[in-house]
Amino acid sequence: MNFDPSSLNNFLLILAAWGGAFLAALWLSLILWTYRDIRSRVKDPLVRILAVLLVAVLFLPGIVVYLVLRPARTMEDDYQHMLEEEALLQAIEERSACPGCGRHTAEDWQVCPNCYTKLRKKCHNCGELMKLPWSLCPYCGTPEPGKRIEDLTFTEATRSLEVGDADSSADADLSADLSTDESLDEDAEGEIDFDAADTQELEDLSDEDLISKL
Repeated sequence: MNFDPSSLNNFLLILAAWGGAFLAALWLSLILWTYRDIRSRVKDPLVRILAVLLVAVLFLPGIVVYLVLRPARTMEDDYQHMLEEEALLQAIEERSACPGCGRHTAEDWQVCPNCYTKLRKKCHNCGELMKLPWSLCPYCGTPEPGKRIEDLTFTEATRSLEVGDADSSADADLSADLSTDESLDEDAEGEIDFDAADTQELEDLSDEDLISKL
């Protein structure tokens, strides 16, 4: 059996070509993956460029160095972690506690069983529990007796004033009309009295006095 060296050379060339193409594709894919990964972890464009250059120049050793030095979490992970911390802090802050002794209390307690501090009050209209500083029931909208309602809108605040002004105006107009009618009646009575007095005076005068007056 004769061995052909040219066939071996061709096989090695084909194998080297496939190997080179594979390494080139791996190099490009690692550069692309590094860029996408570093973009999701940092916002600094200089750090992104340095990470890509590290992998592009050193190739496989560069990707190992990048995996060691890259941030442990992505920006999305940091954001989710921050939201979880804020939710936890908000839950801790919203946890009801007695202002007198600081112990945990339930939302439907009216009095603290430990120090007897008053925690809630009932609405006189619907009976729902309200916080002590509230002057308006959030369930039925009824204000607490003897308390001033705060943060009213302009329309709500002026509605009662407009009604009061309208009533006052109506009363004033009615009083003015009554005064006018009384004045007219008095004038009419005065005229009637004056005419009667003149008539009586004319009747009492003699003919000579009338002629002299004319």
